[in-house]
Amino acid sequence: MNNDEIWQAVLGEIELTLSKANFTTWFKNTFISCFENNEVTVCVPNTFTKTWLEKKYNFQIQKAISEITSKEIKNIVYKIETKKPKNDNGINKIKITATSIEEEANNTPNQPINNKNTINRFGLNTKYVFENFIVGKNNELAYAACQAIVNNPGGAYNPLFIYGGVGLGKTHLLQAIGHELSKKTDKILYTTSEKFTNNYIQAIHGGKAKEFKNLYRNVDLLLVDDVQFMGGKDGTQEEFFHTFNELQQANKQIVLTSDRPPHSIPAIEKRLTSRFSSGMVADIGQPDIETKIAILSRKAKEKNYFLEDDILNYIANNVQNSIRDLEGALNRIIAFHEFNNTTPTIKSVKGILNDLLSTTQIKSVTPKDIIEAVCKFYSLTFKDLTGKGRKKELVWPRQITIYLMRKELNTSYPTIGHELGGRDHTTAMHAYNKIEKEIDSENEKIKQEVESIKQLFTSNIY
Repeated sequence: MNNDEIWQAVLGEIELTLSKANFTTWFKNTFISCFENNEVTVCVPNTFTKTWLEKKYNFQIQKAISEITSKEIKNIVYKIETKKPKNDNGINKIKITATSIEEEANNTPNQPINNKNTINRFGLNTKYVFENFIVGKNNELAYAACQAIVNNPGGAYNPLFIYGGVGLGKTHLLQAIGHELSKKTDKILYTTSEKFTNNYIQAIHGGKAKEFKNLYRNVDLLLVDDVQFMGGKDGTQEEFFHTFNELQQANKQIVLTSDRPPHSIPAIEKRLTSRFSSGMVADIGQPDIETKIAILSRKAKEKNYFLEDDILNYIANNVQNSIRDLEGALNRIIAFHEFNNTTPTIKSVKGILNDLLSTTQIKSVTPKDIIEAVCKFYSLTFKDLTGKGRKKELVWPRQITIYLMRKELNTSYPTIGHELGGRDHTTAMHAYNKIEKEIDSENEKIKQEVESIKQLFTSNIY
């Protein structure tokens, strides 16, 4: 047996004794780099994993290696090192074929497609299923639309366009649809707009346009994450337009996600915006306290870890950002207490999360935060927004900025004018009244834009 085969056998033994969450956390991206003179060098990705394996799993690892190799292991050395891919010159060479395009399309960032613990053959994360999704007021419409698609793919809500802030569950719902429909068909493709673009470029350069079209158009279900990144990429938009049309006309289901509604995606063609909006557009907002507590309880249960209700309440009330941040806080608490073999208390949890909260929740929103969020949303620079330009694509974001400063921070009109390049307070007053009137008249487009920008500056993701 070579080193890789020995380590895979060791991991197989250890996996039987641990929860899936613990096994993935501590043994992912580990390998044996050297086995000489009854001494083994195990490589790990970071210092925390190194310390943890030395303290918690060293005996178990040593015993497993001894049994598998029938050798007495005298010592195990843990070394921080990343495994490098093997090829001719240190660079991964990709032969552009239909197979390689499909592998790239189904692969997800930082997750090898052959990682059996998390990614299935369609490139879907095995934990992103409906059973693990907590439904609340913030996402019930999107969830109901997904259920309708599962029951009637290609007929109900085609396309389905799900939008919302970072880490709120868009990808979870997208992939959950894939898992459910994989029970009925194996012609499923999950990708991101970035991968679609990369595959398209590879196909054009390699003369494989036909294989590319066969891959993306010969499916029953196309799942595309983060379509906002198609903005400004004319070739990608042209190809996706034709792919979209062919699938929709054949009643094949299309599901898309974005961080903003279709009409708010910058630098994207109107014909695509129209098609994105032609089915069902559903948003996912920030979860309420009850939903956050339910999410934390579910996540803790998945990790076979118990937390008192008062601790769950504290986390839910103080971690205000995304579901991803909630899970990150939970993982930090579990790791700390398992490492120190202690039981979580409110006092210990406050200490662990103190630095996290100090950099996110304690920091209050400022006019600058709102300006930066508006600039990101409309793909503008600070100079564009605060300058003297009077083009429509500048005036509108400026008015939204004024409205949010006044509405969210109760900033005075003179101060707003000063923040936006020294404008007169009457200009600020006019802009605020204009946007407020539009929102009061139930202008859904503006309401969606304002809500999306609020998610940006309240979540600190700009």
